[in-house]
Amino acid sequence: MTTSRSDLAQLEMRGNFINRHIGPSPQQIQAMLAELGLSELDDIIEQAIPANILNHEPLKLTKTISERAVIKHLRKICERNKVFTSMIGMGYYDTTMPAVIKRNVLENPGWYTAYTPYQAEVSQGRLEALLNYQQVIIDLTGMELANASLLDEATAAAEAMTMSRRLSKSAANSIVVDQDCHPQTIAVIKTRARSLGYEVIVADPYHDLEQYDFFALLVQYPGGKGEIRDLTEVTAIAQAKSALVTVAADLLALVLLKPPAEFGADIVVGSAQRFGVPMGYGGPHAAYFATKDEYKRSVPGRIIGVSKDSHGQLALRMALQTREQHIRRDKATSNICTSQVLLAVIAGFYAIYHGAEGLRLIAGRVHRYTQILAAGITQLGHQVLSDCYFDTLVVSTPNRAKRIAAQAAEANINLRIIDADHIGISLDETTTRENLRSVWRVFAPANTDLPNINGLDAAVAECIPQALLRNDQILLHPVFDRYHSETEMMRYMRRLARRDIALDRSMIPLGSCTMKLNAATEMQAISYPEFNGLHPFAPLYQTHGYQQLFAELEDMLCDLTGFDAFSLQPNAGSQGEYTGLLVIRKYHEVRGQAQRNICLIPASAHGTNPASATMAGLKVVVVACDENGNVSVEDLRTKTAEYHDTLAALMITYPSTHGVFEQAFREICDLIHQHGGQVYLDGANFNALAGLSRPGKIGADVAHLNLHKTFCIPHGGGGPGVGPIGVGAHLAPFLPDHPVVKDVNPAKGQHGTIGTVAAAPWGSASIYSISWAYIAMMGAAGLKRATLTAILNANYIAKRLAPYYPVLYTGQNGWVAHECIIDCHAFKKTSNVTVEDIAKRLIDYGFHAPTVSFPVADTLMIEPTESEDKAEIDHFCDALISIREEIKAVETGAADTENNLLRNAPHTHRLLLEKWTLPYSKKQAFFPDSDQHDDKYWPPVGRIDNVYGDRHVFCSCPPVLDDEELM
Repeated sequence: MTTSRSDLAQLEMRGNFINRHIGPSPQQIQAMLAELGLSELDDIIEQAIPANILNHEPLKLTKTISERAVIKHLRKICERNKVFTSMIGMGYYDTTMPAVIKRNVLENPGWYTAYTPYQAEVSQGRLEALLNYQQVIIDLTGMELANASLLDEATAAAEAMTMSRRLSKSAANSIVVDQDCHPQTIAVIKTRARSLGYEVIVADPYHDLEQYDFFALLVQYPGGKGEIRDLTEVTAIAQAKSALVTVAADLLALVLLKPPAEFGADIVVGSAQRFGVPMGYGGPHAAYFATKDEYKRSVPGRIIGVSKDSHGQLALRMALQTREQHIRRDKATSNICTSQVLLAVIAGFYAIYHGAEGLRLIAGRVHRYTQILAAGITQLGHQVLSDCYFDTLVVSTPNRAKRIAAQAAEANINLRIIDADHIGISLDETTTRENLRSVWRVFAPANTDLPNINGLDAAVAECIPQALLRNDQILLHPVFDRYHSETEMMRYMRRLARRDIALDRSMIPLGSCTMKLNAATEMQAISYPEFNGLHPFAPLYQTHGYQQLFAELEDMLCDLTGFDAFSLQPNAGSQGEYTGLLVIRKYHEVRGQAQRNICLIPASAHGTNPASATMAGLKVVVVACDENGNVSVEDLRTKTAEYHDTLAALMITYPSTHGVFEQAFREICDLIHQHGGQVYLDGANFNALAGLSRPGKIGADVAHLNLHKTFCIPHGGGGPGVGPIGVGAHLAPFLPDHPVVKDVNPAKGQHGTIGTVAAAPWGSASIYSISWAYIAMMGAAGLKRATLTAILNANYIAKRLAPYYPVLYTGQNGWVAHECIIDCHAFKKTSNVTVEDIAKRLIDYGFHAPTVSFPVADTLMIEPTESEDKAEIDHFCDALISIREEIKAVETGAADTENNLLRNAPHTHRLLLEKWTLPYSKKQAFFPDSDQHDDKYWPPVGRIDNVYGDRHVFCSCPPVLDDEELM
């Protein structure tokens, strides 16, 4: 017997990861190609993709490297970071994530591969976890309502400003911002206010607040330098002027302090980072947003609410869904469609793990250590300026701040240099007695004995007045008192996870959302302490590993896109849109064309597009689409001529939101440039271009990329997301900078930048290693193959489903891009079956539904990604074909028009406990697919009553979160 001799590259398995990431085997790819009449994967290029957008220049990406080599390289990168004890504070603190949460949530694909809970019936686990999180925020802030997280504290404060403007009856156009707010928060507020035409007054609100006219007031509690102030008077003054008061509050401090609601606050914002989420050099972290019940319909982001299902059982859903961006568009309250679900879930579990008593112990220890530290520094002869504080001190160090900070750094401690004469010191959950001694050594004169901790502990008096301490109970719901043993905690998290459909269970075929594999190797580095233990304002000499990671990732993205520069600061795709449009506005202003304020947006665009344009201070003008779903070039010519002198930008998604490679893309870009505008490319669908086309070379001036989609950062159930923007050289000087860390934008020029758009200098830095690893392991060849396989899978689905469901839009040669839209509107007339019925019936087959009624009503938008193999795709297609037969039974009268498999879907296990009265068998209801017998997904609730939920908005934990029937 003879064997073929493998070449050395094959034996080294360098490209082995490509075969693990791409689902279909070579044999399956050939079978699908044959169905489509092709012989080679590259044949797709000629069939589906316009020749004039193709890029023929070879990519400079590193050759494909193995998984083992990637881990080794990332280890070397992270070793270049120096993790010191952080006492910088400023909104970021070291914390301890309980190991049971790290193992069972952060590192569990059942949690991190889940999708935003639009299909609530298959999202009950993460919805309960988010409801728990909301309850934590409600309890600690004292407010009546909280949302399910925003991106970071600074952007949450900016959202509070815009909400205040909508609600305030004041005619003023100014917001007063406490000068003791965190500098990154002030910077983000200024950026947002500038684009909306508001004036920002940074002042001391505790003196002469009455002299200002304003619609909003933002105060920090405790202040950024640690001082705790009574907010009663400033709140009363502001509200007497019809202004809304926002308090940016430290969540751990609120365990001990009087809650903002008791001062009369209208809105409370902050970060949940201290609740078990690593600093991660800036993110991702869940921000919180709490307010009064009367303002609930103006709250940005998402709110989880309690409703009931078709059986009258308690069920959870996203409340007030009519505010979602694809519905409200330029009338949206916010452009945020990405929250920080995974991090909010972790923070909620942290509160459950510790309970009220555990949190009081943690907060109490932090506060006591701070008092002891202050007393010791005073004993050593230094003046502590702080009087009333929780965890942060200011020490007077005349002309010695830098020297003392340097001495602390020699002891591996980072302190905050406030100015030449003042040092800030912040303590946290991880602070130890030895840390206190180390700080004292920095301040102690030579040969001086250090203070005695036990002696000081006995002597220090409480520095917080009784009037500013909490006198109410927190976290009284049973969920916070039940799961304190690791056994029970582990089982609770598993019980919630199994109520959901995530990628670890089956394909999630969501069009426009790219739910592809998040490979385990890509995820490993996020747990390295050298990556997740750094404060975002640590001195740059301690972060060389991160700087290398940023530089290499930016080079990779520039290579793939053809752009000249990238900003990694935007920490969501929606924020990337906003940032890119601000860059375009700044470009026009610098060129003396500030009148350019028209943003053209196709009717098919993602809902965040018009919302982002409005936030950026632009006026939205809609461009029509033709009968094939493409941008109408004729209408575009009319609009560009009409707005020749005022055209700022066109926002366009490519391939289109309809899942088609439009032929006229370059013509469209040329037309915009002829009329003085810039082209903003929404990079949501870049996974259909990677390795084939470079947007920066075919007419786009700026684009955001969704690293959580194309480049494998997990969706996390609705966050984290990352939306960096790439720009041409002419726009690079205007990319974001940061008030604390300099040289974030090395191309910054004399005209300045757009400012700061996120709290951290490089956004959600700790998860960039995921995308870096993905690109490195795929290489140029792998990325091209992934793109072509995604297009192949989508067209195979379209071909299989076409005899049963009309495919709404196709491009050249009848091909779609990486996703396809199937039309379901006719079923309403023929059978009274809606697209929602089909989506819910798919649950009985074990599938999460595709995107429903977006971008076209009564359709399903299907995107298989390259990660799904032919067997899973066939399984999904078989389910939809079977459902079509069920629809046909209604159409022919074989099944009742109301009491049928589709209208009653999904079918829960509760039906098994009742007398069976339905006009079809249990097998048809529960096991329509014989493959389900060994691993049946049982939906935990029946179809949820959205109307009831919107009429009875209830957004905190009910008395007992179980299966009791709602009254």
